[in-house]
Amino acid sequence: MADTADQKKTAHRRRGRLLPPPAWWPLPACALLGLAAGGAYGVLKAPEYAATSYVVAVPDDTTEPATALGFAQAYARIATSSSTLAYAQPRAGIGARQLRTQVRAETSPESPMIAITGTSKSPAEAADIANAVADALSLSSNQAAKNTGVQLLLFNQAVAPSDPASPSAPVSGAVGLCAGGLLGGLWLLARPGRRKEDTAIEAAAPAVEEYASLPAQSEHTETKEKESVR
Repeated sequence: MADTADQKKTAHRRRGRLLPPPAWWPLPACALLGLAAGGAYGVLKAPEYAATSYVVAVPDDTTEPATALGFAQAYARIATSSSTLAYAQPRAGIGARQLRTQVRAETSPESPMIAITGTSKSPAEAADIANAVADALSLSSNQAAKNTGVQLLLFNQAVAPSDPASPSAPVSGAVGLCAGGLLGGLWLLARPGRRKEDTAIEAAAPAVEEYASLPAQSEHTETKEKESVR
C-alpha cells in the first residue's frame, strides 16, 4: 500500500512538471512579435500621401540635347536648396525647414526630365508642395536661360492623390512577420546552447575515434584461445 501511494505521488509529480519548450521556439515567437509590431505600426501611423510634378529641360536652337541632359542633372540637385525653397515657401504654406523634409527631386541619366515629389499627411498639401517647388525651380533656372541655353518647362502638374503612398496595415504586418522570422532564425543559428553542443561534439570526437580504433573484444578473446591451444 505504501509503495502504491509513493508511485501515485511520483506519477502526480511527473504530471505536474512542465515540459521544456522546443529548441526552435524563438522562431515563431519572433515572427509573431514582428507581425504584431508591424500591424500596430500600420494601424497607428497616419497615412502619408505623395504627389509628383514633372519639369523638363529644353535646349534652344544653339544648344545640343546632351547639354540639356547635363543641366537637368544639375537642376535636380538644387531643387531642394535653400534658394529654391525660399521661392516655394509662400505657395507651399509651410516653413522652409519643414518643406525640405517633405520634398525630393529625382532624375534619370538618360532623360532631361526632373520628377519633384511632395509628401504630406494631406493629399492636397502634397500636391501643393510639389507644384510650388516645380514652379520655383523653373523660375530660378529660367532667369539664367540666356546664358545656359536651357529652359525648364512644366511638363506635368501634380494633382492630389487618392491613395496613400505609405504601406497599409496588412503590408506592414507582413514585413514585420518576415523581419521577426529572420531575426528568430539568426538567433537560432547563433544561440549559446548551439555553440555548447558543437563544442561537446568536437570534444567527444577524439574519444570516439580512439574507441573505434581499438580491436573488438571478440577478436581479443579468439586470439587468447588460439594461444592457449598452441
